[in-house]
Parts: sequence; C-alpha cells; structure tokens
Amino acid sequence: MINVKGLCKQFDGFQALSNLNLNVEKGSIYGLIGVNGSGKTTLIRHLTGVLRPDSGTVQMDGQDVFDNIGIKQRLGYIPDELFFFGSYSLRSMSRFYKGLYPRWNEDRYDAMVEDFGLPERGKLARFSKGMQKQAQFILTMSCMPDFLVLDEPIDGLDPLVRRKVWKYVVDDVAERGLTVLVSSHNLKEMEGICDSIGILSAGEMKIERSLDELTAGIHKVQAAFHNQEDADRAFAGLNVVHREKSGSIEHLIIRGEREAVERAVYAADPIIFDMLPLSLEEVFIFEMGGENDDIKSILA
Repeated sequence: MINVKGLCKQFDGFQALSNLNLNVEKGSIYGLIGVNGSGKTTLIRHLTGVLRPDSGTVQMDGQDVFDNIGIKQRLGYIPDELFFFGSYSLRSMSRFYKGLYPRWNEDRYDAMVEDFGLPERGKLARFSKGMQKQAQFILTMSCMPDFLVLDEPIDGLDPLVRRKVWKYVVDDVAERGLTVLVSSHNLKEMEGICDSIGILSAGEMKIERSLDELTAGIHKVQAAFHNQEDADRAFAGLNVVHREKSGSIEHLIIRGEREAVERAVYAADPIIFDMLPLSLEEVFIFEMGGENDDIKSILA
C-alpha cells in the first residue's frame, strides 16, 4: 500500500504541495491526473524518495520512503524523461540493474527482450524514444518490484506496444499484487486500466475516488419537452451543475444517482431523453472548471 498524509513542500516560498493526502491500495492501479503545474512531478519525486517532505509522511507498506534503501529496492520507477549511461547497451544496463535490485529476474528479462524485439548490443542513447521507453520498461519490470510508479509510460509508443506494456502491468497486479501509480495525460487509456483516480490541482488533492464512483455519479443529459414549464419541473429537484439550451433541446450536466434523474425526467413526460455517464476525460475537464468551450465539448 502507498500512503501519503499531510504532505507539504515549498520551493523558495512557492507552495508546491499543500496538506496532500493519497492512498493506493495494495494490488491496485491508481491514476494521478492534473494540469501542468498542478504538482504531479513534485509528488512523484516524493514517492520515489528523491525529495524529503517539509511536513507530512510518504510511506509504502508503513515505512517512510525517503532514505529507505529497503523500500527503494522494491520500487520500480519509469520517468517521463529517461536517462541512460552514454556508452551502455541494454545488456550492460541489465547487469547494472542486477547489481542494485536483489530480486532481479534474469528469466523475465530474457523473455521480455525477446517479446519486445529490442537489440541488446546497440547503444541505448541511439535508440528512438519509443525504443528507450520499452528498454526502461523491460529493466524495471525485471526487478520484480512490489511498487511501480509510472510517469507518462506509454508516450511515444505505438498502439500494439502500448497494449503489451499494459498487459505486463495488469498481469503483475493480478498475479503478484503489484501496486501501481501512473501519471498520464492519456485519460482514455487510463480509464481502461485504473481502479482509482486522484485529481491534483494547485498542489492539493481535489478528488480521490474509485473510477466507478467518479464516473457514475455525474451524467450528461439531453432532453426535450412539450413546453418550458415541463422542462423546469423535470430538473427542479436535481443537482444541476450546468444547463444550456440549443433550440428545443436541453443540455445538462447533473450530479446524482442515475435512477433519481430518470424518475424526475420521465415524470415530466419528455419528448426526447438521453443520458450518459461522463468519461474520465470529461469529468476531468468539468472538475477542473473548464471554460465554456470545454463544457460545450462535453455536452456535444
């Protein structure tokens, strides 16, 4: 389990993180999302033990991460910006990793190299960005980590390789109880693999919920009625957070249980009625206070 409690961090008077809480259950995949500058990178540097908290705690399995070699040997990390020693090949990097991580699995390494089809002898610095991502993924997963932190892990990968990467992650979650935190701007892909989502804004955790709770409790509605009085009556008792009209069609975003919304609308005898849960991408735009154009794209 990954647990962050009351985390605060300042840089030269700038409050990068403020009283931040985060919880990732063992054997689950947690998606961390937020706009640029929201504090994701600073949080990840705490999770990987690079930064010491000003206050609060960052723990894995109940142990502080910072300055904890035992935890770091059980932690895999794939950053957005990769670094490899200039003259090193994939094979020489594997020997380097083997010396650092006591649970290194040579059989898994060999199998993954064959699966991804990467050359072992060429210099990693000359690999394409996508090939470097695959190489880093092979090295990290061969360490057999208990905790995995991924920062834009599929950036630069083609669809077939992305599917292969997620399969390894999901299989390890199911078979070994791997605990994963992934930060990505690819919200459609995250929606397909994450159990829980945290939305970070201005250094604070704005929302932290299971994916089902996050997407099931807010709906986009399109409806038309015989007259305006019926329309107003249909939505009067509901938690309407956005409403606009295009011709005779009402477009709304409504919080609440689906059944309650359906009962209220059907009671007003609608001519047209359609309701869908918002996607993760739409929820993110809305929860971050999207501009009018963003809201219109959700309702479209």
